[in-house]
Amino acid sequence: MGTVKDGSNMRSKMKDVAQKAGVSTATVSHVINGTRYVSENTKKKVYQAMRDLNYSPNFVARSLRSSSSKTIGLIIPAKEMDTSGFFFMSIAHSIEKKLKEIGYQLILSNSNEEIENEIQQINMFKNQMIDGLIMAPTYGDHSYLKEFEDQLPIVFIDRKPEGIDCDCVLVDNFKGTYEAMNHFIEKGYQKIGYISGPLGLTTSDERLRGYKHALLENNLQVDESMIVIDEASLEAGKNAMALLLEQSKCTAVMIGNNILTLGAVVTLNKSKIQVPEQMAVIGYDNYEWTEATNPPLTIIKQPIHEIGERAAELLLARLENPQKESSCVSLPSSLEIRSSC
Repeated sequence: MGTVKDGSNMRSKMKDVAQKAGVSTATVSHVINGTRYVSENTKKKVYQAMRDLNYSPNFVARSLRSSSSKTIGLIIPAKEMDTSGFFFMSIAHSIEKKLKEIGYQLILSNSNEEIENEIQQINMFKNQMIDGLIMAPTYGDHSYLKEFEDQLPIVFIDRKPEGIDCDCVLVDNFKGTYEAMNHFIEKGYQKIGYISGPLGLTTSDERLRGYKHALLENNLQVDESMIVIDEASLEAGKNAMALLLEQSKCTAVMIGNNILTLGAVVTLNKSKIQVPEQMAVIGYDNYEWTEATNPPLTIIKQPIHEIGERAAELLLARLENPQKESSCVSLPSSLEIRSSC
């Protein structure tokens, strides 16, 4: 009788969501399960109604499960034409390899750096009864995750949203950028520009903080005209570098992610700026193309495979002991010195 009651209550709540969103219950079901195309505008209305009503669908109570599904979900935030896809897919490979060693399988999903997609995918994973979730959160308010804290073990990778007490595996972004900036300064550069992706993610925020801290610690001025913050895209990287060339007197530039680095290099080549003679460059992430440039780029290298391994280990430990205190692993990056500075 308990199961019937739970199902009836769930249908009742779904009806409330449909009423509040001004759609049918069938549409709510399609949004939750991803079983049919629903317009983005309608999805937003449904998700907002779910948040307003504190409705989190879970078709079968986890307590009724007789055994583990041996399945882990992974959500990454890779956008089309964004080199971060390689970064996150490399992490996914390491997670999958570690899970396979003990008989778990991995299901991969991509939020495309959109919060509504992320919410939909988490609900989909819950309904598929995964044992746990590993995710790199996108931009936006993640307070909705609080309702999942006691229902679904989650490990964050690369980024950690504020106010959520969960396990995470991060890279020490502050120290990585700080050490790269000190390398610039030790080589005599003082007019150092900075190109960053959008703030509001721990990665971007900590890297910018490391940039500023290194300048101040070395008694150098933080010149806001030498800092360009834009979306993480190839075009933004091109435009940001063009802006620095036009409006600042910097002789070196630190770039806060890989796709922006690629865009900046395109502009430097197009403008026939000699690297490092006219502009020294340090970028982020050790992708193959960074060695193929002329000259090869100095970059901040992140421990991609270790991120995946540690994330899998943390989640498995959480499944073994759901009551253990949450832990945040901070991994070091390293400076790969080549010829661009």
